[in-house]
Amino acid sequence: MRILGIDPGLRTTGFGVIDVAGADLTYVASGTISTMHLDKGQLPARLKVLFDGIREVVARYQPECASVEIVFVNVNPQSTLLLGQARGACITALVSGDLPVAEYTALQMKQAVVGYGRADKSQVQEMVRRLLALPGLPGPDAADALGLAITHAHAAKALARLAQADGVMGAGSGKYKAGRSR
Repeated sequence: MRILGIDPGLRTTGFGVIDVAGADLTYVASGTISTMHLDKGQLPARLKVLFDGIREVVARYQPECASVEIVFVNVNPQSTLLLGQARGACITALVSGDLPVAEYTALQMKQAVVGYGRADKSQVQEMVRRLLALPGLPGPDAADALGLAITHAHAAKALARLAQADGVMGAGSGKYKAGRSR
């Protein structure tokens, strides 16, 4: 399975692509999409750069699914709003290509990759380098995106096992049935 991870940002959005075969994780590509060449006041143009950039990454690497970081609430509400709009442009680009999108918090990603939810960026970079056997450290935005893809690789396995267990137990296994009782 090929997974695309996205670390959204209005100035710089990181992306990372990995292949998953059983327990093996293989690095495919990573990088950033930058809007820093545009004036801060050109929000629609910046969002279009992100949208087009994500579409280009999807077209080039043909992932089967994507994972995106969930926005946290900043001290500055304006920054949170702008980050949310960047995230929305990224998710829209993904779903317009019919990709299923999973969402994870930064804490969930750090817990899955480093083993500690409050890890700093350098720890994430180092663990991503080790897990994917990279020759050097990826940039911080690309490392976070690769970390999101790794997180989804682990979560997808667990979800598949749950679905398989649910299928083994059958339809009458005590599941709640919607409706009124008589």
